[in-house]
Amino acid sequence: MEDKKNPKSCVNCSFKLPLFNLLTENQLEIINQNRCEVRFRAGETIFKQGTVMTHFIVITEGLVKAYIEGLNNSNLILGFFRPVSMVGGPGFLTDYKHHITTTAMDDTSACFIEINSLSNALKENSAFSLEMLKYLNLVTQNHYMKLIELTQKGMHGRIATALLYLYNDIFKDGDRTIRIKRQDLADLTAMSKESAIRIIKEFKDEKTITVEGNAIILNDLLRLAKISLMG
Repeated sequence: MEDKKNPKSCVNCSFKLPLFNLLTENQLEIINQNRCEVRFRAGETIFKQGTVMTHFIVITEGLVKAYIEGLNNSNLILGFFRPVSMVGGPGFLTDYKHHITTTAMDDTSACFIEINSLSNALKENSAFSLEMLKYLNLVTQNHYMKLIELTQKGMHGRIATALLYLYNDIFKDGDRTIRIKRQDLADLTAMSKESAIRIIKEFKDEKTITVEGNAIILNDLLRLAKISLMG
């Protein structure tokens, strides 16, 4: 992990989330004075579950996974995040601890926004507070949807849903090739690695997908959508 000196200001940052446009120039400058940008190599932990929460992060480059570290060394991936996304957690304004772990999947840059500066801006600016509340509520809604998928869909439906999520929301470049390790796919769908591998093989044998190492090529999006819908 290495610090990246960054002369840019939050006032004219091209990676600024739309909700930060609601802040005054003075409020943005205060946040700017108390932020730092850090670059992470692939595989490095950005923040770890259980540690003190001092910052939110805004991802400005790369790919990050956020996951809960569960029992018996099992993880549950809540999602993957690309620029420009803000990642924090429910520890904000509660116990000020991280309840998730975030790890860089690619070489990644993240802007660390200090909690106290953010809290003061929320107190001073009602429009910003409402938009921040909306942003966090949308994250919560996504987690509710994931809970439904994991508890009400069978394993085939969960794998199909995960592949479509990666295609539509994460690797959204028009290419039907997605890259994900089997363990990460298992952690994303709350199943064992062996089960995930077995279902991937079934999809491959049906020619719904093609597999080349960690690359999965989605041959039949309509079939995957049908499997996802049926659960």
